[in-house]
Amino acid sequence: MLGDEGVSCESQVTVSSTKAAIGHLLGAAGAIEALFAILAIHEGVVPATLNLTRPDVGTGFNLVPLEAQQKPVRVAVSNSFGFGGTNSSLVFSRAE
Repeated sequence: MLGDEGVSCESQVTVSSTKAAIGHLLGAAGAIEALFAILAIHEGVVPATLNLTRPDVGTGFNLVPLEAQQKPVRVAVSNSFGFGGTNSSLVFSRAE
């Protein structure tokens, strides 16, 4: 994300979580999160991280607190981490 092919500073990296808004959907969580990532790219709206009032880590990043943000999204990463080592990361990008 950062570096020669990425952005120049942390504040340009947007990190969002929808779990507070939709709850934990167990086996469907990864699929729904992937849809949120695709919609963010398509609509140009990053979903809010609800109830985030005082983050104690990652304060250099744009954590999208409390309200959705309209911004162009070229690439989105959807991470899913489950019990027992079931983990996946999907990367989506705008078709150009």
